[in-house]
Amino acid sequence: MGRPRRRGRDIHGVLLLDKPTGIGSNDVLQKVKRIFNANKAGHTGALDPLATGMLPICLGEATKFSQFLLDADKRYRVIARLGQRTDTSDSDGAIISERPVNFTQAQLDGALETFRGESDQIPSMYSALKYQGRPLYEYARQGIDVPRESRKITVYELKFIRWEGNELELEIHCSKGTYIRTIVDDLGELLGCGAHVIYLRRLNVADYPTERMVTLTQLEQIVNSAQAEERAPAEDLDPLLLPMDSAVADFPEVNLLPVMGVYVKQGQAVQVAGAPRSGLVRITVGDEREFIGVGQIDDDGRVAPRRLVVENPVE
Repeated sequence: MGRPRRRGRDIHGVLLLDKPTGIGSNDVLQKVKRIFNANKAGHTGALDPLATGMLPICLGEATKFSQFLLDADKRYRVIARLGQRTDTSDSDGAIISERPVNFTQAQLDGALETFRGESDQIPSMYSALKYQGRPLYEYARQGIDVPRESRKITVYELKFIRWEGNELELEIHCSKGTYIRTIVDDLGELLGCGAHVIYLRRLNVADYPTERMVTLTQLEQIVNSAQAEERAPAEDLDPLLLPMDSAVADFPEVNLLPVMGVYVKQGQAVQVAGAPRSGLVRITVGDEREFIGVGQIDDDGRVAPRRLVVENPVE
C-alpha cells in the first residue's frame, strides 16, 4: 500500500484574522485553511456571527497551543440598543420586550460600576457551552431552558464611550469566558429598560498586535495576485503568520542545552538550573532558542514536557 495522500501543507504559525460580520468562526476557519492549503487549523475562541475583529487562527503544530489563547484576556468595543431586550441578547434575535429609556447619567454610572472587577455571570442560553453533550443554543432554539452554573469572570476595565438616545457604547477588557452579550443584557435589566448588542468588535486577544490583523478580502487578493503572476501564493501568505510560540509568549522561558532537549523530546522530565519553581514554561533549545513546546514544573522541580512540537508530523 502507498502512503496516505496528505490533505494540505505542513505550515505552522498564528494568523491574526480580522473576522467579518455575518459569518461564523468555524466557517471563517475553513476559508483560511483552504487559502493557506494547511493540513490542520483551529481557532482560539469563537466570535458570534454578528461580531467582528481579532480571531487568532492557529495552523499546523500551533493548534497544540491554541488552548492557551482561549485562556487569554480579551478587549471589546460594543454598542448596545437600549429599550429593547431580545431572546439572544443581540440583534440577531427576536425582540421579547420593549420599555422606555428613562435613567439618568448618574444611574448609568452606578450600574456600570457593578460590572467592574470580579463577579459571577450566568451564561446566555444562546451560547456554545454544552449541557449533556449538546450546545445550549440547541436547547434554546427548541424553547427549552436548562440549568446553567454561574462562572467567575473579571472585568478589568469598563470604559464609558458615549450615550446618544437609545445607543450606548462601551469598551470592555475582560477575562476568558466573559459573555459581552450577557453583560449588556444584565445592564439593560439593571437600568429597567432592557438592552441588546447591535455591534461587537474584538479589539485584542492577549498582547497580539492589532496592526498584524488581515481580512479575508486581503488574503483572497494575495492569492489572486500570485496566481495572476504564476507564483505560489505561499510566498506572500506565509510571512503573515506569527510564530507558533506567540500563543505562549507570556510563559517564562526555559532554555535547554541540545542534549537535554533530546531527553525532553523523548518525553522525559529534566532538571534545569534557574527554572521557575512551579507553573507552565515555554521550552526552547540551544543558542538559536528553537521553540519545542510547553512544559510543566513537576513536584520534584523538574521541567516535564506537556505539549511538544512534532517535527515533520504525519497525519
